[in-house]
Amino acid sequence: MLSNCSSIRPSSFLRLNSGFPLLQRFLFSTEQLGNKKPDGEAVSHDDVAAVFRIIITSYSSEQMARSLEESKIFLSNDLIDGVLKRLRFSHGNPFRAFEFFEVTGKRRGFFHTALSYDTMLFILGRSRRFKEVWQLLVDMRRKDRTLITTRTVQTVLGRIAKICSVRQTVESFRKFRKLCIEFDTNCFNALLRTMCQEKSMSDARNVYHSLKHDFRPNLQTFNILLSGWKSAEEAEGFFKEMSELGVKPDLVSYNCMVDVYCKNREMEKAYKIVDKMRKEEIYPDVITYTSLIGGLGLIGQPDKAKDVLKEMRVCGCHPDAAAYNAAIRNFCIARRFGNAFSLMDEMAERGLSPNATTYNLFFRCFHWANDLVSAWSLYKRMRTEGCLPNTQSCMFLIRLFSRQEKVGMALELWNDMVQKGFGSFTLVSDVLFDLLCDAGKIDEAERCFTQMIEKGQKPSNVSFRRIKVLMELANRKESLRNLTEKMTVFQHIAAPLDDRRVDESPEVSPSCLLQPC
Repeated sequence: MLSNCSSIRPSSFLRLNSGFPLLQRFLFSTEQLGNKKPDGEAVSHDDVAAVFRIIITSYSSEQMARSLEESKIFLSNDLIDGVLKRLRFSHGNPFRAFEFFEVTGKRRGFFHTALSYDTMLFILGRSRRFKEVWQLLVDMRRKDRTLITTRTVQTVLGRIAKICSVRQTVESFRKFRKLCIEFDTNCFNALLRTMCQEKSMSDARNVYHSLKHDFRPNLQTFNILLSGWKSAEEAEGFFKEMSELGVKPDLVSYNCMVDVYCKNREMEKAYKIVDKMRKEEIYPDVITYTSLIGGLGLIGQPDKAKDVLKEMRVCGCHPDAAAYNAAIRNFCIARRFGNAFSLMDEMAERGLSPNATTYNLFFRCFHWANDLVSAWSLYKRMRTEGCLPNTQSCMFLIRLFSRQEKVGMALELWNDMVQKGFGSFTLVSDVLFDLLCDAGKIDEAERCFTQMIEKGQKPSNVSFRRIKVLMELANRKESLRNLTEKMTVFQHIAAPLDDRRVDESPEVSPSCLLQPC
């Protein structure tokens, strides 16, 4: 399950000895480095981009230290937070990210922020470096236990629960008793939220009942448990237990009940909850109304759902993008695209820019209808209005291009991704490389492959093998050699989840999770 847990130790990320004089000079220099940027200057996006570039192109700690020193960029806490955040969301090389974290953290008089630690823990956990995760947590406890917050607990448990059993996740949770200053209900809530997000509501329910006597459930506990149920009966059970324990429901609690009734098409019960809220002087907010809009759509009443938008404004609750998206979705389901586009225009008129989620409602319909013309036209509108697609948008488009063998459109989308930095390169590239290889476009495949590596993104092993076979058949030995060399920068990265099955990782042991504290 957790591959290569024991393959890399923190000491192997950074070896400080006489063989690295530049690295030592970098660590003990205080000339340009500190906890705060001088003169109250804000962190520059250009500086973040420059440091990010240094990290993904460095082949050793020595080279990274040299490049950082030569750049003369002030490595403040804010800048490091920004760089690590970018490494996280760009799925950058975790090996290099940890080297950077270690290099900057070992400077004299410097201390990482709690945000930097949590981001680094997320990056390591996502790449299955759980031994390093626990060693970093021990380091946090040694330096300052206040660094370990409920956010830290949820970050670590979320990565563990993603690929491990409920039992292993709960065992890992118990390890935090020795790490946290206060191992209290807030930590328990972090575990429950993880169960809801990464496992199932049934797992969350079972964990709650098995541990509730060790903690004191509060309002947040029940709001977490109420928020994810598809079954109205289960939600009603927790709502009842909540009252029995003397915990008074708030707006969030009632919104959860409205939402579960709407999802189950029980609109009468949903409106009864709304009436009860008003009697208790807890007034519906935009989330309440958005649930009602979605529920009315499910029972085939998109026009009545649209009227809710007007009702909201009358009540002084102005619809947001999510509320409009819910109403647009109803018309898309009914294949009434004219009404859907009218609502999207109304959004813009009221100062609410349609977002990627808005466009995806249409892309999904065009994808299933195999309507390339409409999808491409919508994408061009999206570009014109300056709305960046997200990964889901890109996947709808690239699959449609692949299905209809539109290489030119696929490459245009890819070039936009490279230039503007949106979407998942890993997911899109798998479909793109299949399309290019099927079309015999070796030069284009090589260019896209190189662009991806230059962005610090690891192409999947499946894609690399596909291109390798094509190059061997075309006798492109030099090109193949170049790509193989470029791939060596990723040799320490654990294979992503989409490259192999979790349950086929025999080298993983639960002991990787439960390192001694």
